[in-house]
Amino acid sequence: MNNTFKAYQVKENSNGSFSSEVRQVPFSVLPDNEVLIKVHYSSLNYKDGLSASGNKGVTKSYPFIPGIDAAGEVVEDKTGSFKAGDKVIVTGYDLGMNTSGGFGEYIKVPADWIVSLPENLSLLQSMIIGTAGYTAAYGVTRLKRELIKPESGSVVVTGATGGVGSMAVYLLAKLGYSVIAVTGKMDQKPLLELLGAEEVIHRDDLYPEKKALLNSGIYSAAIDTVGGKMLEALIPQMEQDGAIACCGNILGHELNTNIYPFILRGVSLLGIDSGITKMPFRLKIWEMLNKTAGDFPEEAYTVVSLDELDDEIEKILAGKQVGRTVLQHKV
Repeated sequence: MNNTFKAYQVKENSNGSFSSEVRQVPFSVLPDNEVLIKVHYSSLNYKDGLSASGNKGVTKSYPFIPGIDAAGEVVEDKTGSFKAGDKVIVTGYDLGMNTSGGFGEYIKVPADWIVSLPENLSLLQSMIIGTAGYTAAYGVTRLKRELIKPESGSVVVTGATGGVGSMAVYLLAKLGYSVIAVTGKMDQKPLLELLGAEEVIHRDDLYPEKKALLNSGIYSAAIDTVGGKMLEALIPQMEQDGAIACCGNILGHELNTNIYPFILRGVSLLGIDSGITKMPFRLKIWEMLNKTAGDFPEEAYTVVSLDELDDEIEKILAGKQVGRTVLQHKV
């Protein structure tokens, strides 16, 4: 093994700006954790864009290698839990935040962060899913726990062309739900229909003509990936015993609402934190994905190299990402 490996590294400049470079880095940049993994694939998530742009709320110290997802093969495990050559997945926890992430050819992580690759998925497929698909599946699971069934009525997915949104549309449709995809990119309607959306509406059409404490109940459930005013608009439009799985804040972290949807209609607002999930539940989510997510349409994802990451990061930060973006390392 060489003394260095290739990585997309972000550094903080003397003037306070941040810049990135694909370069050879020494193995000493990796933390002293238990399991060394050769990364074959990673994927691009919004949090990666924040880390790559110098957001200290995500990554405290630079230079740093982002990438909150990684799939590859075990090189060495000091605990003996895994053997060399085992195919594994790491998503969430501190990976790509303050622990060197999947935008490098190697990662070094604690053994209890690792999930063995499900039998029906390839390493590529696992990263087409990645944190975005895991988050979507977590949201679907929470809705099912609230007894939201396909016969309950329409399920709204906001930010439907993004990573989490596109995976949510796809998973819900595969499970038999009637999906309303909400987007500002109406040119992507054919793609959303390919993913399984029965109806595609412009995000502006989600807002009621007259804002009220309670609007007409239209939707049985929702997976909201954007937060802010769109989540505020959704809550009063939920049907009796409706539920919203909330997992994003692109439109803002504040929520201005009222109590009536909750105490008069029994609406549930469900928080989705896919980063830190207890392993038994994490394994159940991956078991679900193993059964449902292997044939995500190729029209809905893009595979890129390290040298193409800068352009893709600009897209995701500008809200222009469509579907999933997968990073492939040369193996």
